[in-house]
Amino acid sequence: MKFDNTDEKRQFHRILYNAKAKLAVEDQFIPCKIMDLSLNGCMLKIDQFHLLMPDKHYQLYLELSDDREITMKLSLRHQQENMAGLQCEHIDIDSISQLRRIVELNLGDGDILERDLNKLFRE
Repeated sequence: MKFDNTDEKRQFHRILYNAKAKLAVEDQFIPCKIMDLSLNGCMLKIDQFHLLMPDKHYQLYLELSDDREITMKLSLRHQQENMAGLQCEHIDIDSISQLRRIVELNLGDGDILERDLNKLFRE
């Protein structure tokens, strides 16, 4: 899968978010680094990128604090070497609330966030 910045098709606003996380697939955990986040997915830097396959579902675990975590079920959309774009397939209500707050704080504009939320719910 190729990652091509010239073919910009993003419908959701992404925020730069530099954090360590882990990606689970089947019985394996893959350490990764979140490069950016949106309500509909994320861009990850993954050193063990050879473990990614397009037909698998992944579970992302992003620890915010000792008692707060964002988890989401993802699918691989594009990949180039150790950079992978993943799309959110499912997210629970607690995680979407946490993610919404992070995006809102970083965007600094509630109207942009509301437009993204409306797009997400229409899909």
